[in-house]
Amino acid sequence: MHETTTRTTLSVWGWLLGLTALEVLLGYLHVPQTLLLLSVLGLSIVKAVLIMAYFMHLKFERLSLILTLVPVLVICLVLLAGFLPDGLRALNLRAFR
Repeated sequence: MHETTTRTTLSVWGWLLGLTALEVLLGYLHVPQTLLLLSVLGLSIVKAVLIMAYFMHLKFERLSLILTLVPVLVICLVLLAGFLPDGLRALNLRAFR
């Protein structure tokens, strides 16, 4: 069984903290809405992969488990991309002006 060291755990925690700070900073900057949504979504995916790989110990799992989880992630991303245009359309409604 593989074990992660304290140094690795703290390094991953630091990356997660830094990515979260970047997401918050993007929220305060005047970034176009579409770019903001896509960048925060991308950063969240990177954070999710880090959490799954190191804190859920999937980095050390068999390839069959990874091949089971990756298609689920792809399906979720495709579904999310399908609803993204509707969410962007809602920004042009009168309630948001």
